[in-house]
Amino acid sequence: MNTYEPVIGLEIHVELKTKSGMFCGCPADHFAKKPNTGTCPVCLGLPGALPVPNKKAVEWTIMLGLALGGTIAEVSKFDRKHYFYPDLPKGYQISQYDQPLCRGGKVSTSFGDVRIHRVHLEEDTGKLQHATVAGKKVTLVDFNRSGVPLVEIVTEADIHSSEQAKEFLKKLHQIVRYLGISDADMEKGSMRLEPNISIRKVGETGLPNYKVEVKNINSFRFAAAAIDYEVKRHTVILESGKVPAQETRGWDEAKNATVSQRSKEEAADYRYFPEPDIPPLRFTKEYIDTIKANMPQLPDAYKKEIKEKHGLNDNQAKVLSEDFGKMKLFKDTVSLPSVSQANISGATVANWIINKVPDTSGVTPTYLADQIIKSKQVTQVDDSVLVSAIDQVIAENPKAVADFKAGKEQSKMFLYGNVLKRLAGKGDKQKVMELLVGKL
Repeated sequence: MNTYEPVIGLEIHVELKTKSGMFCGCPADHFAKKPNTGTCPVCLGLPGALPVPNKKAVEWTIMLGLALGGTIAEVSKFDRKHYFYPDLPKGYQISQYDQPLCRGGKVSTSFGDVRIHRVHLEEDTGKLQHATVAGKKVTLVDFNRSGVPLVEIVTEADIHSSEQAKEFLKKLHQIVRYLGISDADMEKGSMRLEPNISIRKVGETGLPNYKVEVKNINSFRFAAAAIDYEVKRHTVILESGKVPAQETRGWDEAKNATVSQRSKEEAADYRYFPEPDIPPLRFTKEYIDTIKANMPQLPDAYKKEIKEKHGLNDNQAKVLSEDFGKMKLFKDTVSLPSVSQANISGATVANWIINKVPDTSGVTPTYLADQIIKSKQVTQVDDSVLVSAIDQVIAENPKAVADFKAGKEQSKMFLYGNVLKRLAGKGDKQKVMELLVGKL
């Protein structure tokens, strides 16, 4: 196992949350809708129907390319990618081949940079559903998803462990969420992960002469598990003197293993050629600069801002910036007038979110602010009340006081705990400790 190292590239598909399809006016929100109710002649590829690119989808793809530090093409075009599969009604997919919207860029991880090869735009396919009808096992096709704008991010083979892959994917997920271009909800399939995996002997620098793609993984944990499984499988095959088959596999959650699906296609198999119904796209520098100027704040910039503006420590800023839900709840809560009027610090709001809100879904900024304000009102008591409680506890526990004076530090915590019990949750805990130590 120690004589080989993984060589991994990732392909990530992200559904954009535009209102309409990539090339037609059908609704892009397809999740949980009645099958085949959101289709039209364009996305079904019926004769005479002509595709028209979605401008917002193009702009959002450019925005993502810029966020990743890539170079935006001055001229880009769409191509036809041919393959025959039931989820593709036209017999081809409108995608991008040799002139994608973006090339280059990188995402930094603690293991090293992961370079971006390309970011391109295409249409999603239909969804297959395996079912039993009249006692027969059949495959049904729902074309509601067919034609939804889909951006694909392809990395270089710079990833050398499942841990690095997981970290990269989490960072990419954050960027997509921060930009607001997709919910990137993997349970709903709006972000799908596809690692391309091979291994080589430690010390070698060239790319291996094969790779295995694992398709349509819907969680970071499963992506890491699939990589680890494949690395072990490849090692056994190479040690036997053979080369792993270049194929496409799927992740079987129940078996905790990958399963073979089909032999892997090459670019030539898709018979790419320029989409004749869509002219090339040309972008001016001014147009790209306008998109760049309107980009939302990204995680690293937000982390720096909340540290400086709200006085958060490194850990608070890290936890909030890495979770889009927590970030948004914090941002919206600290901006409420009621929070500033109650003189509640950003650090207090951050601590509540980090320690008391494990799931931000369903928690509104107003509700959170109300809870913090009520808690503050409960804990605000006069110092004389605190001193009275401390005096009583000291009087009732002379042995603990003597132990403390004899150098037994744990007796202080015993007395402190008894004071807090007497106060029944009221009072500032730090002030209680200060007053207690002063009395002792």
